[in-house]
Amino acid sequence: MALLFSVYGMATLAWLAATKLGLVASSGSAPPAMWLVGGLLGVAVTLVALVATRHVAMPIGGVMDAIDRVAAGDYEVRVIERGPPPIRAVARRFNTMVSRLQDHDRQRRDLMADLAHELRTPLTVMQGKLEGLLDGVYPPDANQLTQLLEETHVLSRLVEDLRTLALSESGALKLQKESIDVGDLARDVVGAFNGDAAARQVTLAIDAPDDLAPIDVDPVRIREVLANLLSNALRHTPANGSVAVRVAPGSDGSVSVEVRDTGRGMTPEEIARAFDRFYKGSDSRGTGLGLTIARSLVSAHGGDIRASSEAGHGTTISFRLPPTTSS
Repeated sequence: MALLFSVYGMATLAWLAATKLGLVASSGSAPPAMWLVGGLLGVAVTLVALVATRHVAMPIGGVMDAIDRVAAGDYEVRVIERGPPPIRAVARRFNTMVSRLQDHDRQRRDLMADLAHELRTPLTVMQGKLEGLLDGVYPPDANQLTQLLEETHVLSRLVEDLRTLALSESGALKLQKESIDVGDLARDVVGAFNGDAAARQVTLAIDAPDDLAPIDVDPVRIREVLANLLSNALRHTPANGSVAVRVAPGSDGSVSVEVRDTGRGMTPEEIARAFDRFYKGSDSRGTGLGLTIARSLVSAHGGDIRASSEAGHGTTISFRLPPTTSS
């Protein structure tokens, strides 16, 4: 309608101008004032439409240019939030999207760098050992071969950890759930670590009720979670310290598991990054994937995991497994 009115107005002004110049004869069928008012209104509508179009087109053009730059791999670009409210909302969401893409790209680069570092360490040791054996620097005895075998175990464990992490984070991890007593499973895992705890002169204890109601979980994956938590706890607990495992039922049928150690504890900054992949404390010698995998496996069960600590007073990692839902 506005477009038709604009065309009418421009045509009217053109006709009036032609009449004044004597190019066409006036029919006298319409009062000149009415024609002039209509023409002026038409021109006004045209000007307003042009201004509005420019007001919208310029911000949209900025967004389109920014999209091209993002497509080329530039995640630093941002657009100015201007124009009508809907256009500003588009610009705001575009900036949020690019910020997330930039963060994901940074995480990908960090992951590749960390992965290269973790793989390089055992490979360097193996290469040095093999070169020493070939050059006669090291004797080809059982001790040297055992060290080489241990490094292959490190590589194998790292590759398997990465595989588990990739499957769980992509949602492709298949859980083989069974109805089990998590307390019994926890006692089995603790029993497997008794030798390691004794060698480190660390007291290892478990508190779990004998009549815990079974829930549906994947026993292999939950065993892996507990093993990761216990391994971390023992590694960070000094001699004469203690590690305690507690299993307790929830009022809603869930089960909570807590692993508490008496190590040096963690700072707030370390707590905030505890579950980040490849993150390791200053005194850690692991791969930095244990807690990340534990979180992924617990999340795959629909549960949650958290860490709490106070520097100098140990660390507690606890996770909750949801109750079995009736099908």
